[in-house]
Amino acid sequence: MNFSDSRLLVLLAASSLIAMTGAILAPILPEMANSLHFETAQAGNLISFHFLTLAIFTPLLGILADRIGQIRLLLPSLVCYALFGTAGVLMQSFAPLLVTRALLGVANGGIAAAGLGLVSKLYQGEARAQAIAYVATTLTLANIVYPLIAGWIGTIDWHYVFGLYGLGIPLALWAAFVFYSSQSSSLNVEALSVQEESDENSSAESLKDSAVSGIATPAQLFRQPQILKLLLCLALVSGSVYALIVYLPIYMKTDLGSNTVAIGIVLATKAGGAALVSALLVRRLVKQIGESWAIALGATTMSLTLIAMPYLHQMQTLLPVAILFGFGFGIVVPTLYSSLADLAPSNLQSTVLATGTGVSFLAQFLSPILLGFVFTHSSLLTVFFTTALVALTVGLLNLLPRRNPAPIKE
Repeated sequence: MNFSDSRLLVLLAASSLIAMTGAILAPILPEMANSLHFETAQAGNLISFHFLTLAIFTPLLGILADRIGQIRLLLPSLVCYALFGTAGVLMQSFAPLLVTRALLGVANGGIAAAGLGLVSKLYQGEARAQAIAYVATTLTLANIVYPLIAGWIGTIDWHYVFGLYGLGIPLALWAAFVFYSSQSSSLNVEALSVQEESDENSSAESLKDSAVSGIATPAQLFRQPQILKLLLCLALVSGSVYALIVYLPIYMKTDLGSNTVAIGIVLATKAGGAALVSALLVRRLVKQIGESWAIALGATTMSLTLIAMPYLHQMQTLLPVAILFGFGFGIVVPTLYSSLADLAPSNLQSTVLATGTGVSFLAQFLSPILLGFVFTHSSLLTVFFTTALVALTVGLLNLLPRRNPAPIKE
């Protein structure tokens, strides 16, 4: 697997659109609010509302992807992404605009379900773990690059930023060419043939042969304790990261007096650390210490850095800690997804990975609401400590002995 693989490039480009959905709206929100005459407090909902519909529909679309084929879901999802996204520029008030954001979340769910399902079927063993790490890296980098592009375009006219959503159509054409062309004739687009590759290093960690043998339905799949544990861990770690995105800027502004440039630099270094580790280190680390210990190491790193952050009062000390937090996140998320893929039977891999994406985005949607309650009734320091405890829980859960699989009921 390398970057000359056009299939991988298509899937990475598609995954970047998921991050782009809210990222390109953030720089132009004040101008939009003034132009369309809605409250600035409402504006934040435009960035996060698609998380809710994405979380609800991604698991359902994962089941659909396993039924009809991942590519048959990916292509219309990309087209719908472009249509729903660009339609936002035509909306003249808050409520219709929010509807387009909800529909955009559904299209995102289709892209996520089909894209992760394809990654799981195209690659096996270490190659799959690396491909998932590349997807995580792409999402991270997209959260850095797209806001910069949107900010530059927004200086001309904020309406033009919505044109970026139109990238879904050329990407759909590219995907159709790559997956349906004669050069890919060896790939059955209705039922992708899985590339067989032995992976001796992960066999001790994977319960696939024993835990999911005989599973044929999603209901049977989600009775497996190990899968439920991994889904819970994805939710917890996603909520932790989104909490940092929301509350670290508040801390830097109120306690350090930082300006928006300094805040952006710290958040970018966090994302850069995650991208670096996901792309270069995760596969080697898992090979050396195993999936469970890798997740525990990454989660503990996140927890310790969250505890340290509110005690750091200078940029030169906060920056390296933010990078370390990114390192931990960059280890945990790709490894959790790879573990889920290893545990799922081939006919349900889109279902389980899409469910993982769904619970992750649901956690991101709920995180500011739940931690906002903590912030209101306690302090910002308590928010950091609570988030640190959540991250540490992820590590501890993955060091617990694995339970025997639930019996399969016919």
